[in-house]
Amino acid sequence: MAHDNLLRRFEGRAALVTGAASGIGRAVALRLAAEGASVLACDVDAAGLETLGKERPEGAGPIVGRVTDVRDRSACFAAVDDAVAEFGRLDVLGNVAGILRTGHVTDVSEDEYRLMFAINTDAYFFFAQAAIPHLLATRGNIVNIASNSGLMGGAYTVLYCMTKGAVVQLTRALAMEFLKKKIRINAIAPGGTETALVAATAFPDDVDFELVGRYMVPRRMAKPDDIAKLFAFVASDDGRNIHGAILSSDGGVTAG
Repeated sequence: MAHDNLLRRFEGRAALVTGAASGIGRAVALRLAAEGASVLACDVDAAGLETLGKERPEGAGPIVGRVTDVRDRSACFAAVDDAVAEFGRLDVLGNVAGILRTGHVTDVSEDEYRLMFAINTDAYFFFAQAAIPHLLATRGNIVNIASNSGLMGGAYTVLYCMTKGAVVQLTRALAMEFLKKKIRINAIAPGGTETALVAATAFPDDVDFELVGRYMVPRRMAKPDDIAKLFAFVASDDGRNIHGAILSSDGGVTAG
């Protein structure tokens, strides 16, 4: 991944990024490292984490892979502890890990329901709980990856919309709770992005594309690095006046 004309906005700073083995999380981890950050990259995909480390640009900050099951509250806390032990501080928490399932709402099993919330919502809350004391000490920040699906309804993605809507409200509520503290909490809400997660999405055989078309736009899909660039801006001092924001990067799908 090429990073031309890079700033070095994260020199001497440390970040923890979840979902870092692929997609947006991978792009974020590489971007932050390229700008000088020390990065603890968390994912369940050990092989993906190994290749991530090999892709680290020359002169970039270190990337330390950590196999982490974000569904487990104790694992989330342990990952934060490991980041602080490894780097001596924590400045940025990137809650990126997520899964997407499509289908008729009446076909969703309880196991699917619990899994989606565990990864897409619970983990964000647990990582925030664990990281906030350290971020207060460094005047750091949290950037959550929400979705346009957290801002609008979507046919065949009811459960996903619920989880991402929860991320939106988690972000806003945390921002209010810490309004008087030296910490920033924001979210990015991507639309369609060229990731393996999106590529693997399949709608039901009897899909009504008129309904699906309501949340499609004619513009190109984003690339993971488009979101990573926005993430780096928000997490850096350049974004120092941004707090409690849900920043859409969706090609206009939520514009009207």
